[in-house]
Order: sequence, then C-alpha cells, then structure tokens
Amino acid sequence: MAFFILATLFISLHASFQIVHSFGNATTCRSFCGNLTVNYPFALRSGCGHQGFRDLLFCINDVLMLHITSGSYRVLEIDYAYDSLVLHDPHMSTCDSLIFGRRGNGFVVEPWRAPYLNPTPDNVFMLLGCSARSPLFQVFPGKNSPCRNVSGLGCEEYYGCPAWDVIDPRQGRPVYRSGPPDCCAMPYETIKSVNLSRLDCQGYSSAYSLAPLKVSGPGQWAYGIQVKYSVHGNESFCRACEATGGSCGYDVDGKNDLCMCGSWNSTSNCDSVHSNAFNTRKWTSEMGLVGFIISTLVWMSLITL
Repeated sequence: MAFFILATLFISLHASFQIVHSFGNATTCRSFCGNLTVNYPFALRSGCGHQGFRDLLFCINDVLMLHITSGSYRVLEIDYAYDSLVLHDPHMSTCDSLIFGRRGNGFVVEPWRAPYLNPTPDNVFMLLGCSARSPLFQVFPGKNSPCRNVSGLGCEEYYGCPAWDVIDPRQGRPVYRSGPPDCCAMPYETIKSVNLSRLDCQGYSSAYSLAPLKVSGPGQWAYGIQVKYSVHGNESFCRACEATGGSCGYDVDGKNDLCMCGSWNSTSNCDSVHSNAFNTRKWTSEMGLVGFIISTLVWMSLITL
C-alpha cells in the first residue's frame, strides 16, 4: 500500500513538473487598458517591458495614465509603428477653451528618463499670457522674438479658435512697447520644458502636425503632446526573445534585459543554453524536494508496519 501511495505521488509530481516547465507557457507581458494595447517597451507590471519605461504607465478605471515629473497625463494613443504616444494634459488649452492660472507644466521628465522620451520635433507649444519679464523675452532683446510657427502650426492661426472670442488678443506687437503677444509658439527644443511659473506665463496649448494630412484651420489640429520614445538598440534582443516564445522584460534587481520564458528567465532567448542550464538547476532543486517527501513517506510507512 505504501509503495502504491509513493508511486502515485511521484507520478503526480512528475506530471506537474512537466506542465510547469513545458515550452510555450511563457508568461506574457502584453496587456490592455481600456481600448489601448500595452506592449513592449511599455508595461503595467514590474519586470515587464523596457527598464527605461518602468513605473511609467498605470491603468486606473480602464484609463491609461502616464506619470512623470511634471504631472499625470492621459494616454490617448500609442503608435508602435511610429514609436510615439499622444498625451493629454487636463490643464492644457485647446481650440474650444483657454485655461489660465499657471496650472500646466507641459512635459518634463526625470533626467535619467530623458533619453527614452521626448516630444516630437513637429510638436508646437503655444505659451499664453506671458509677461514682458518672462525669460523667453529676456534672451531675445529689442524687437526680436522667439515666437514662430512650427510645422505650419502657430499663434496667428490659433487666434482664430472660438476660445479667443471673449478676448481681444495682442497679436505680434513689439515685445517692449505694449507687451508681448498673448500667444507665443515655439518648438520643444527651444524651451525644453514648459514650467509656467518659471516662464511667467498664464497657460499653454500644444498641438502636433498630422503630416502628410492637410487640415484646414486650428479647429482640426491634433491637440495634445506627441512624444517620441526610443529603446536605444534593444530591438534585436527583444525580437530574438519574442521569436522563441518569450516576453521581453528586465531584472528588477540587476536591471539587466531578460527574456521571460514561463517558469524561467534567460539573458538571451528561450532557446539559449543559459535557459537550459537554469532550467536544469530548477529541475535538480525540485527533484531534491521530491526525494525528501518520498523518504518521509517511506519512514512513516515503516513505522506503521
């Protein structure tokens, strides 16, 4: 009877081991939030995705949110083919409404994350209600102005939005005579960040080009912050990992790239020698546990004889 119990136990443990360690059960990091797919290099779980984007995205009530130094933004779109995402700042003015009060900060990331995330070159930031004391105009003395159109988007067109119907904006007047214009457009590279308090501005709007599409007027502009992301040459590692059934991730402790292959991880891909060696170590450990259980049962069966 004891031998029957032991044999049954061994077969059950062996079958369980085969199920856990069989190839093709790799843990997937791909997930969804609302109608958006969250895929590499992004992730919602620790250890998944690229380490440069860790602790970046959060799914709250089916709304995908991105959190950085300058605040929290709703993610409107992720374009994996173009390596970009579009963000919405709740404090950002649009064509239908102007939001003042210095409550928006544009886009500011932590220094270590800057190589991975930056607004696209055709993203225009339109600063609203800036004073003549703003650092923007101190750098450009006299009649010179940093304000200009970006990819065909600028303040002259933006003044035509319904949001300006209740205001008679100053348009293009000399900086030091009657004050700067109520709207000053410039690319992200010029200012690097939109800190309204530091720039002494009341608000801002952001739009990006839909080229090669042609739009007629600011009412059809794409409002939001379009951000380009990059993984800096890690694409080959991830492609090799996914081609062998794994999911791309990183070691939370060592911050090394990892290919997650179900119950074990690899530093290359799921077909690598490293993976097999790691798998063998796990098999040896688990067989040791099986041996301990069997020895215990044998000892108990001898006592009962």
